[in-house]
Amino acid sequence: MELQGKKVVIPVESLFNTFEFWYPYYRLKEAGAEVVVVGSGSSETYSGKPGTEVKVDASIDQISAADFDGIIIPGGYAPDIMRRYPQMVQLVKDLYTGGKVVAAICHAGWMLASAKILKGKTVTSFFAIKDDLVHAGAEWIDQEVVVDGNLITSRTPDDLPAFMRAVIDSMQ
Repeated sequence: MELQGKKVVIPVESLFNTFEFWYPYYRLKEAGAEVVVVGSGSSETYSGKPGTEVKVDASIDQISAADFDGIIIPGGYAPDIMRRYPQMVQLVKDLYTGGKVVAAICHAGWMLASAKILKGKTVTSFFAIKDDLVHAGAEWIDQEVVVDGNLITSRTPDDLPAFMRAVIDSMQ
């Protein structure tokens, strides 16, 4: 149980990538972490792609970054919706500036850009948002997982095993 005593938040919104939510969710639980699913407050249940649902444990206004050891942001189109909620973006920024693990896969890089934490960082993502991340100040590389300090990024569901190994290693 390498993450016993650790607490990790996974934010969700509509159209989250099913694999990028459930794989980290269960891998973190397997490693002994407490996982808290947090929504924007717009709903108690969110639908992912292609239609699976997840019920949140709390809304963003009920939690504090100080209570968590890290965050894993799943991709899909959910990050584009999440970043419309200032408290969701602030959570990412607060965890990052607090030295906690901030992990983003696929389109989740949009949240990193909105949190303004990419300047001078090396990252990866789904190739379609490369320009967004570069414009936010990041150096983008095409690699299955990139670790730059407390920031961990990955490209697609195919990269989930490497992504979660990096997350777990960084949280130990």
